[in-house]
Amino acid sequence: MFGPDICGYSTKKVHVIFTYKGKNHLIKKEIKPETDVKTHIYTLIVKPDNTYEVLIDLKSVQKGSLYDDWDMIPPKIIKDPKAKKPEDWDENEEIDDPEDKKPDGYDDIPKQIVDPDAKKPEDWDDESDGEWEAPMIDNPEFKGEWKPKKIKNPAYKGKWVAPDIDNPDFVDDPEVYNVVKSNGVIGFELWQVKAGTVFDNILVCDDAEYAKAQAEKNIVPLQKKESEMKAEQDKQEEEKRKAEEEERKAKEAAEEDDDDDEDDDDEDDDDEDD
Repeated sequence: MFGPDICGYSTKKVHVIFTYKGKNHLIKKEIKPETDVKTHIYTLIVKPDNTYEVLIDLKSVQKGSLYDDWDMIPPKIIKDPKAKKPEDWDENEEIDDPEDKKPDGYDDIPKQIVDPDAKKPEDWDDESDGEWEAPMIDNPEFKGEWKPKKIKNPAYKGKWVAPDIDNPDFVDDPEVYNVVKSNGVIGFELWQVKAGTVFDNILVCDDAEYAKAQAEKNIVPLQKKESEMKAEQDKQEEEKRKAEEEERKAKEAAEEDDDDDEDDDDEDDDDEDD
């Protein structure tokens, strides 16, 4: 399966799925599709050297190895699943300084203290308001829970990694590119929630240059015309928006003038009554 998958805001990707030995394998790389309303050209090239390339509008967007970017062929080298990290292996880059000691009286420093600048209000009545107490504030001398400083760990050995071994399940296939050999028919898997998408000009061949030439002949001219039409449409919509904006402002100005005339008439009536 090859082609764009655009669904809502979350799914926007280009699928490249091969069926190998009866199992579907999805590409492990992320390829972003075009998401506008214009015509686009999607091209997949699979080469006899077991490499591939994906192009959008004849420009390369992803390429690599059929071995690396799919799980069709198991890796030749794997991490030893039976290997265990030695018990004395230390992965801590830093440790507490054993020489660092908590200062005397550190735990006696309170988190809050009475505000030394607080004054009892002059209108405070102890009989009716009760005994006045100064508010509490955070103690600037309080530094939280004491922790020893950190130093480099002399026993640090780095992050432990299992050693590599030959993969017993590895079976090489120097002709894995033949995964596309049986692709002699075209099928579509479509699910549209909004009408208007058109799929056309489908070509399956064994000549990348021929495919490019056909695209340049049959699709690129259409894309250029679409761009010209879109630019003209955008221009017309912008002119329409400006005209509507000017009409709205003119209408608001006329309404303001009418309001001013009514206010003037009211003032004239008041002067006559006087």
